Amino acid sequence: MKNIFLFLSRQKTLRKLLSTSGPFQKFSKRFVSGETLAEGVAASRELNQQGTLVTLDCLGESVQSEKDAHEVVQEYLKIIEAVKAEDNFKLTVSLKLSQLGLAINDQFCLENIRQIMQSAKKHQKLVTIDMEDSPYTDQTLKIYRAMLEEGFGGTGIVLQSYLRRTEKDLRDILSFGPRVRLCKGAYQEPAAVAFPKKSDVDRGYLDLLKILFSPDALKAGAYPEVATHDEKIIKWTIDYAKKQNIANDQFEFQMLYGIRKYLQEKLIRQGYRLRVYLPYGSHWYPYFMRRLAERPANVIFLLKGLFLR
Repeated sequence: MKNIFLFLSRQKTLRKLLSTSGPFQKFSKRFVSGETLAEGVAASRELNQQGTLVTLDCLGESVQSEKDAHEVVQEYLKIIEAVKAEDNFKLTVSLKLSQLGLAINDQFCLENIRQIMQSAKKHQKLVTIDMEDSPYTDQTLKIYRAMLEEGFGGTGIVLQSYLRRTEKDLRDILSFGPRVRLCKGAYQEPAAVAFPKKSDVDRGYLDLLKILFSPDALKAGAYPEVATHDEKIIKWTIDYAKKQNIANDQFEFQMLYGIRKYLQEKLIRQGYRLRVYLPYGSHWYPYFMRRLAERPANVIFLLKGLFLR
């Protein structure tokens, strides 16, 4: 089922059809805050008032023209302008480099993200660079390191435990004291690139967490962002942090908007930091399909809404 939905997420004809479908637009709102920046900011403020941290993302992937990439840059500058008065830690920003022209060329993308980072630094906003499918991994890490070397020290990066290369990638950046969002990975990858078995992905996730939570990493300034809905991994993290005397403010949990809300609220009540990845935008179809691919429960939710009244 996962592979089917990942395949559907890339079908442009189906995307056009379902993106104008009332029922699908309705149910996409479980995972997407809305189509406009105003809706995204409003949802962010509401979550902040409930004690939930937020990272705001404008949906979209792999632009193919410089014009489209420049439009995305302008949208992110608008985001930062719109949230500049908000608490700098409670509300951060996430972006994908393929939106900024990574498929066009690295230098063009670097110039675009530099504009966003300059604005973010001016207004003391934290920005996280999302990781996409494996063809972009090397370029993404190269630009991430460039941002750190240019003085944008608060820049975060996403790493995916299902990629076989990730342990080396993590060790290569540890000296920077990185802010790392660790997730399992949601793209379809060949077995030569990514672990096909869930047990291997989960085991790798815990091994990577041990590296991020190591005394040397934390001393260097590493800030682990444990991005998972897996309750076993969450429990392991809590137990491990207690055993190692790691304070609650030295790391955070992250989850997707609209998924496991009861668990999000539980962690907040227990005194842990919980940040929600909050997307908005008209390009919600690929993101929505990947959420369906991740959990059968999401498919059941959709089918009930379509066929039951």
